[in-house]
Amino acid sequence: MREFVFTLTYETGVDPLMDTLAAAPEARSTALVCPGSESEVWRLDRVTGPQETVERAAALIADENRDLISVSDRGCAGRRYSDVLSVSARRAVVYTRVSEATRCDAVSLIARRYLTGGVFAEVTRRGSEARWRILMESDEKVGMLYDTVGGTLREGITYRFEHLEDATESPSNPFASLSLRPEQRQVLELAAEMGYYETPRETTLDDLAAELDCPRSTVSYRLRRAEAELVAGFISTT
Repeated sequence: MREFVFTLTYETGVDPLMDTLAAAPEARSTALVCPGSESEVWRLDRVTGPQETVERAAALIADENRDLISVSDRGCAGRRYSDVLSVSARRAVVYTRVSEATRCDAVSLIARRYLTGGVFAEVTRRGSEARWRILMESDEKVGMLYDTVGGTLREGITYRFEHLEDATESPSNPFASLSLRPEQRQVLELAAEMGYYETPRETTLDDLAAELDCPRSTVSYRLRRAEAELVAGFISTT
C-alpha cells in the first residue's frame, strides 16, 4: 500500500472549523474519511481540546446545512447526515455521511475519482493546517490527483506536498472488535448482496425496504447506524 501525504494551510476566515481550532493551540481534529464511491463519502471526526472549542467544533461538523468538505468555491450538492456519537468535556466524536454528491470538490472524492482499488484517508487538523494522508493500493494516477487538488483550492488555502512512498504503517483489521446489532447487520449484508454499494448502484433503499418488509425510513436509519459503527471500528484500529 502507498501513501500520499500533503498539507493544506488555511488563512483566517476561510474555514470556520479551522478558525475554531486555530484559536485554541492545544485543540485538534483527527478524521478517517472513506469515499464509498465518486458521489458518497463517510467521515468520522474526533475532536479534542478545551470544552468550549470541542463543543463549537462538533457543532460545526454536525451542522447538516454547512459544507466543510469542499476545498473549492463550489459547494457540494447532495444529501448529508450527521450524528454526534459521543461528547464529553474535552472530546467529541461526530459521524458524517454525504451521499449523491454532485459537483463536489472534496479531497476524498477527488481521490476516489482518480485512484483505483481501495482508498481511504486520514486528516489531522491542528492550528491553521490540515495534514492529509491518503492510503491507496496503486499510485498510478496520483499525479492527476495532485494536480487536481492543487488547481481546485479556493483563495486562502495553500498546498504543500510532503511525500509519496510506501505506507509507514500497515492497515490492521478494522472490524476485529466490531459488534453490530442483528437488525443493523441484516440490512448491511442485504445492501451489499443486492449491489447497494456498487458503482452505479444496482438497488435502492426502496428495494431494500421491500425485501425486508420494513419502512424505508427504518432501513435508512439502520443502514446509517451500521455504517457509523463500521467507520468507528475502522478508526479505532488505525
